[in-house]
Amino acid sequence: MADPQYATLEAYDGIRFAWSVWPLSRIEANRLVIPLGLMVTPLKRIETLTSLQYEPVRCRGCQGILNPYSQVDFSSMIWLCPFCYNRNTFPQHYQGISEAQLPGELFQEAVAIEYVLHQPVRAPPAFLLVLDVSQSHEALMDMKQSVKQMLQMLPEYCLVGLITFGAMVKVHELAASEIPKAFLFRGSRETTAQQVAKMLGLGLVQFKRQAGMPGPSGSPGIGRFLLPYSECDYTLESIIDDLQPDHLPSNQKQRLVRATGAAVGVGAALMENCIPGSGGRLMVFTGGPCTTGPGTVVGLALEESIRTHRDFEKGEVKQFKKAWLWYENLAQRMAGSGHCLDVFACSLDQVGIAEMHEAVAKTGGVVILAEEFSHEIYRKSLARLFELDENGHLQMYFNATLDVVASKDIRIAGATGPCTSANNKSPLASEVELGVGGTSSWKLCTLTQSTSLGMFFEVAASHGTVLEPGQILCLQFQTQYQHPNGQHRLRVTTVARPWAEPNAAEIAASFDQEAAAALIARQALFRCSQEDVFDVLRWLDRVLIRVASKFGEYTKDDPTSFRWPASFTYLPDFLFHMRRSQFLQVFNNTPDETAFYRLTLEREAVQPSMLMVQPSLTSFTFDGPPQPVLLDVASMRPDCILVLDTWFMLVVHYGKTIVEWRKAGYHLQPDQDGFRDLLAAPLEEARALLQGRIPVPKLLECDQGGSQARFLLAKLNPSATHQTDQGVASEVIFTEDVSLEVFTQHLCRLAVQS
Repeated sequence: MADPQYATLEAYDGIRFAWSVWPLSRIEANRLVIPLGLMVTPLKRIETLTSLQYEPVRCRGCQGILNPYSQVDFSSMIWLCPFCYNRNTFPQHYQGISEAQLPGELFQEAVAIEYVLHQPVRAPPAFLLVLDVSQSHEALMDMKQSVKQMLQMLPEYCLVGLITFGAMVKVHELAASEIPKAFLFRGSRETTAQQVAKMLGLGLVQFKRQAGMPGPSGSPGIGRFLLPYSECDYTLESIIDDLQPDHLPSNQKQRLVRATGAAVGVGAALMENCIPGSGGRLMVFTGGPCTTGPGTVVGLALEESIRTHRDFEKGEVKQFKKAWLWYENLAQRMAGSGHCLDVFACSLDQVGIAEMHEAVAKTGGVVILAEEFSHEIYRKSLARLFELDENGHLQMYFNATLDVVASKDIRIAGATGPCTSANNKSPLASEVELGVGGTSSWKLCTLTQSTSLGMFFEVAASHGTVLEPGQILCLQFQTQYQHPNGQHRLRVTTVARPWAEPNAAEIAASFDQEAAAALIARQALFRCSQEDVFDVLRWLDRVLIRVASKFGEYTKDDPTSFRWPASFTYLPDFLFHMRRSQFLQVFNNTPDETAFYRLTLEREAVQPSMLMVQPSLTSFTFDGPPQPVLLDVASMRPDCILVLDTWFMLVVHYGKTIVEWRKAGYHLQPDQDGFRDLLAAPLEEARALLQGRIPVPKLLECDQGGSQARFLLAKLNPSATHQTDQGVASEVIFTEDVSLEVFTQHLCRLAVQS
């Protein structure tokens, strides 16, 4: 859809700009409607990435790091910072450099580079398991089996701990191998970190390195409740095997007592006392909603139904606000300690993901929803989360800090994604905030090679500022993180783009509509946390109308004359599908499902975000190789097989003629190799697309006219409905939604009016 050069540049530095040329004027930048922003993947896998085994050279003024855009005077051994233009001297060990012998960070291709720092990690990554025992015997058995399989995938040096909860919260002491020992906390009460420390006998944590890996020593908490897996594997698995269901109360007219919020609070306090400032994951495995204590989602009485979107509209969610505040407070504490919250919810009912949304989002955790713990989606997603790389390390990184350094004419408006503010009150921070703003530094408790943030900027230069020949804008992203192998690393990515005079033609030509659509989607989700969805939809409409008025080519008051520039052609399609997506249209979704979808979108890069907003549709026929087709009901033909990829689900849809041939058994006949291959190709394509995604998508096969075909029809543009002339369409959609054509006509009419 967009210019392939943008994807090529992203593979080189992990960054996609919405505008690759910026106007050197604050007023003109505001007139662009779509903010100056970019999508950055801080730890993106880059094949040509150089790793340096020494400390970076920083500017004395802005703390920017030496990079290919720095001007170097080799005769006087001075380099000029491209951000603040401060002159800096090289350290002593750089004295031998010259134009013929450049250090690694000055090579032109070293826009992304990684430093291995000499600062040791205080402790290996920790995984605190928080298991729900208020379940049926069968569900508990499935959960225990899956957790033990996950533990087998952990490197032996990782710290592990165990908390179980039902009506009470139990913290298990793993050092007690002969006689099991656990500390009980009342599930109906809030417990502070100080109270947990006092009851468990936790003191000041001290760490030292052991056996080549960072290891703890001298901490009562580490030696008792968090141990390397190699030292407690038998004890831990024995405790898990002995877990029994907690069926309090036995009254069939009441829900099971489940103190999820109290358990998460105790777990957060345990990690906060034992491993502050060191990476860790608090992993909650639950099979139902919290029914008592802090974080309560619904009461015990079955007569009380769990909240729906309708209840939110009416304001009838008496438990929600208090629970949301509880998890919001936990999010701040966990982010401050560098720990994340993961939720693995396997239940036919809601479990409270909507209440936990802020805690998961701000700490960068993962949410996996499934119907039961034996479900394939849950099992595969959990296994994929703990896959090891070619060196035997986990493919997850911990306790990261992202610092942004920018040119003097740029201010940082904010960031969106799995991050929290590091409260660095930098002069680079803009007064106008978009997302998490007011800072130039953000905390990411955990991230992977695909974790992405949306960054927003504004131009500080006043209108009429003189543009010097060759003047460029520079941005640098410094990501310091804890690698699972026991190292602190610093990934530095420096990018430069040209400035332009106000209203220059190259500004519009540099527009990346995919990156812009991903940023607009991030903005919309951030607004959803503060405004009604109806207001967000109106805001989206206003943005598109203003963009059309600003950049479209048309004659005033003549809608038929409207034309989009080449670089904006697909933007209306993206926003049309965004308006219809499950991120904004909550009908037929629970609050937990909506929270899950939004959490996933908030952490993915441009291409996955585009698939979630506007799914891809591929057609398989006898006429040739598979072809991408329009996401339109007109693409449904009786003699073709369609594969819909929504990122969350892969739908293989068989046309009526294909279904009839399959039922007749033609694919079983020895002379029908072509038909057999046609039936097999879509499934092979779908299974290939399943690889590498967390959570693993659901694979669904359906026939045209069948009930499951609704998953495909819900995503298609309704160009043929029961209210329109069907023409030659083989399928119609029964909906009141307008089609893309009608949407575009209204857009053109509003854009050209005086």
